[in-house]
Amino acid sequence: TSLKGKVSEKVGGAEGTKLDEDFTEMEKKVDTTARAVLDIMTKTTEYLQPNPATRAKMSMMNSMSRIRGQEKGPGYTQTEAILGESMTRFGRELGEESNFGLALIDAGEAMRELGEVKDALDMEVKQNFIDPLQNLHEKDLKEIQHHLKKMEGRRLDFDYKKKRQGKVTDDEIKQALEKFDDSKEIAEQSMFNLLESDVSVILITR
Repeated sequence: TSLKGKVSEKVGGAEGTKLDEDFTEMEKKVDTTARAVLDIMTKTTEYLQPNPATRAKMSMMNSMSRIRGQEKGPGYTQTEAILGESMTRFGRELGEESNFGLALIDAGEAMRELGEVKDALDMEVKQNFIDPLQNLHEKDLKEIQHHLKKMEGRRLDFDYKKKRQGKVTDDEIKQALEKFDDSKEIAEQSMFNLLESDVSVILITR
């Protein structure tokens, strides 16, 4: 096929380069995956840490810990632990002679233990669910977005040069087309790899 034939075949007239249906379908699925990952991460954190003010404070403290090079920041203060501490404090103040005091100490200890169980659940969910999702969001999906952005830039460059045919050499147009094709292939492969690998497998293995 001549360069002019390939150009019109790729561009489809003056409308600009079209991406095939399989490619756009993969792009939609990757976009949905990216939105799902971000939304589920946010809502899981909200579920585990319902108090928005404490959640914001924890997020800031954890960010500061990362900046300082500490592995993890302070844990989320469980509401059960706060209640348990209050019960225990007043129970001791009332003393063992008071039935109410003894009941408060027992209930306070039970609430403290429940807080520890919730702490362990938080850690488990963070390490085995949120962290892999975060990794997926910050690495795989960000890399795909980078490839798609690069491809789009090259597509626009190719279309621009194609429209200026006669003012731009055939060689420049050919090079622009080859660069676009290369970028499209890389973007397509990165999306295919993510969708074929199955996100649930990524979550289990990371």
